Amino acid sequence: MNTPEPADRERGGTEKLNWIDRRREKIRAEIERNRRGEYAVPTWVLATALIVIVGAWLALIFFAG
Repeated sequence: MNTPEPADRERGGTEKLNWIDRRREKIRAEIERNRRGEYAVPTWVLATALIVIVGAWLALIFFAG
């Protein structure tokens, strides 16, 4: 049975640790931006809101008339 060399195990653990650190830093940066008021609404949310508003407006025109 082949077992990974100790250097391979360390490298894999280091890469995973670096990935976790990068992910945490990215989340921290996003939270800081949101606290400063730089929050951006995702495009799909804006598109959905527009469709709902236009759909409601058209429904009002067709059903009221």
